[in-house]
Amino acid sequence: MESAASGTLDCGGQLATSHYHHSVTQREQLSTLLRDYVMYSRTVIAAPVLLIGQVVTESRFSVLVTHVREAHLLGKEDRRRLDALIGRLKRLRDSVLPELTMLALIVAELVIMGRSRAFNGSAWALSKNGEALSVTAAGWYYLLVSVPIYQFLVMLALWKWLVWCYLLYRLSRMDLQLVPTHPDEHCGLGFLGLAPVAFIPIAIALSAAIGAIGGTWRYEILYAGVTLASLTLPAIILLVLICMLELGPLCLFVPRLMLLRTNALLEYGVLTQFYATNFHEKWILKRTSLETEAPNVTMLADLATNYSNIRQIRPFPMDKETLIALAAAVLLPLLPVVLAEHSLSVIIKGLIQAVGSVPI
Repeated sequence: MESAASGTLDCGGQLATSHYHHSVTQREQLSTLLRDYVMYSRTVIAAPVLLIGQVVTESRFSVLVTHVREAHLLGKEDRRRLDALIGRLKRLRDSVLPELTMLALIVAELVIMGRSRAFNGSAWALSKNGEALSVTAAGWYYLLVSVPIYQFLVMLALWKWLVWCYLLYRLSRMDLQLVPTHPDEHCGLGFLGLAPVAFIPIAIALSAAIGAIGGTWRYEILYAGVTLASLTLPAIILLVLICMLELGPLCLFVPRLMLLRTNALLEYGVLTQFYATNFHEKWILKRTSLETEAPNVTMLADLATNYSNIRQIRPFPMDKETLIALAAAVLLPLLPVVLAEHSLSVIIKGLIQAVGSVPI
């Protein structure tokens, strides 16, 4: 009887101990899940931002294409070619083939790398039973649902970026009716500077989650002894790469705008010289009679304004404000990395001091 009672007590103790360890393990997994910035950066930040980016991209591109038509930048023949091109691109965009290709790539990557990725993942995605490791329910959900959705949205954004690049490439090869005296300082192509704004949500998502960049750097600062200063160069490289990705298609128009500026400076230089000489001879040197037709002050002022507009032409069709917005979109998601080394109060205090030191 005593041995039976002792066995019963031992069994109960083992069950209680097992239940206690199981509860501790669950709490530890929940704790690591709540502190996993890599997971948050993809599922909570990147995925919703990429969904918003799809709507913003479609809307902005539609506005830009409409402007090309209404601004009469193309002749009749080129307008017909542009309409045919846009029709083909819309059919390609609405085709299921690109999306099926993306899904096939995701499934192939999941089959090849999925299980190894799971066992190299965070503690909350794994449970230990003796010496064996198994994937938890949360881990399987993240592996089979969350990550594929994120990958699909990234691929879809890159696909639309490729479509946009192709459209700009074909547009740059058409006979654009550009005006060197246009006040937008881009010969009438200043509206293209609105295109990178459509990619700002994509820039935010990529900065927050590509390569789990934010989570990796934050972890290295908190647990691996890495300093924030040592990550300055990688952050600059990330900023440059994303800006190149967003702004690169606009480089297609740079050679034409540079050539147009050079030719316009020569042509308007000759025209301005002619009228300025006539004006000087009539009103200053008095070599011609007052009845002789000569340019007046208003005409010279108009010529001066046009010549000034030509000199201010910027071959790259983008404004400084757009570049600042794009840089902010890349750097803002990296704020948790900065907060890993400096408190928010210190950062705000530094910003206030920096703003206060700027002379007004």
